[in-house]
Amino acid sequence: MNLTIKDQTFQLHPLGGLFWQEKSLLLISDVHLGKVSHFRKFGAAVPRKAVHKNFVLLDMLVSNFQPFQICFLGDLFHSSLNKEWELFENWVAKTPSEIILVAGNHDIIAPEKFQQLDIPIFPELVIDDFLLTHHPEEREDHFTFCGHIHPAVKLQGFGRQRLRLPCFFKSKNQMILPAFGQFTGTHALNPSKDDEVYAIVEDTVVKI
Repeated sequence: MNLTIKDQTFQLHPLGGLFWQEKSLLLISDVHLGKVSHFRKFGAAVPRKAVHKNFVLLDMLVSNFQPFQICFLGDLFHSSLNKEWELFENWVAKTPSEIILVAGNHDIIAPEKFQQLDIPIFPELVIDDFLLTHHPEEREDHFTFCGHIHPAVKLQGFGRQRLRLPCFFKSKNQMILPAFGQFTGTHALNPSKDDEVYAIVEDTVVKI
């Protein structure tokens, strides 16, 4: 699905990424790499193959848009270093796009590790009239792209049917991206009449 915001074109992808067409910039939030290995370390029965799932999906997204830059909007890694860092190093080495990180509250890995991969880290970025940050923040004269919330929307149908779907959640001056990572969980938001909700339904983005 395409959106025009401040005369710029953005594409919403059902994997949870958002592509800024004019800048060839792919925005991805809340991947939480390392979370599966973290759970397995403490005995959770998570299948080993789930470790590779995020990297497969990242490859699909990058292949689809072939962006000049990829900006992770925080919580790229879930916690401290584990064996998924080596997988991330390999993924960075074979990904032609320039990669940047806007730090989130979970990003506790030493900045030197990212510097070794030529990945700069910023507390926030301002590009033209757009603010890129991890935590939601509305700033005068800017439109914000952010994450952190893992937004979802609840839908109810006949016969007590209920769905909880991850979504892109857009207010007047802000869009919260869905969490990209597997096993991240979601937080249901209640939209007002002025909000716009773009739900991810299987392989499609649908405006609710």
